[in-house]
Amino acid sequence: MLFHTFPSQEARRAFGGSDFIEMQYCKLGKDCEIGTIVSVNMIPHWQTDSLYLFGNDMTTFETHYGKIFTGGIYNNGNRGPVDLCGINFYSQKQLIQIADRIRKDKPLDYQTLLNWLEAGKQYIGFYLLGV
Repeated sequence: MLFHTFPSQEARRAFGGSDFIEMQYCKLGKDCEIGTIVSVNMIPHWQTDSLYLFGNDMTTFETHYGKIFTGGIYNNGNRGPVDLCGINFYSQKQLIQIADRIRKDKPLDYQTLLNWLEAGKQYIGFYLLGV
């Protein structure tokens, strides 16, 4: 299994400590500026509704999802390919595009990720937070 959810932080720590990529819903308001959205100080970590990717699976993720997760906004305001060592923010519009591409391509373990993305349509977007 490529993607994981945990009912508690204790369960996450028991599974693999802190060696995870965290996909987290951005729950800030629609009026937030992008500088605030990608600010390190504005992002709480280890949310129980996040989706986690174990650090050992980073290469597998890049192989199957690297071309899908592009155009995210980094902490410095630039955009580019997924940065598994930093902040990547994807807007609600990008979330929908990513979900559509995943639905079409059906990459490895896609259903878990697709379900998580579908549940996130109510938010302004999501983060992919690197190790």
